[in-house]
Amino acid sequence: MSRIIDEIVEDIYEQLSRDNEGLDPLIKEVKLAMIESGQDQLLMQTDRLAQNNRQGRKLLQAYFRQRGVKVEFAHS
Repeated sequence: MSRIIDEIVEDIYEQLSRDNEGLDPLIKEVKLAMIESGQDQLLMQTDRLAQNNRQGRKLLQAYFRQRGVKVEFAHS
């Protein structure tokens, strides 16, 4: 991931721990950064998610997908 995308992802993790306040603008921002960098999916660490279970991951993927961002997960 590019440095800009990494910074936005850090902000996304923070918002996820704050009941998702301000998440939609960050999704738009990361989507634009991904388009600029030619990246087609966002890689997120499962251990940094507020709900690190299957249901939580699927819900996050669906939420991001509805906003045009494909999310994959990596285990740290």
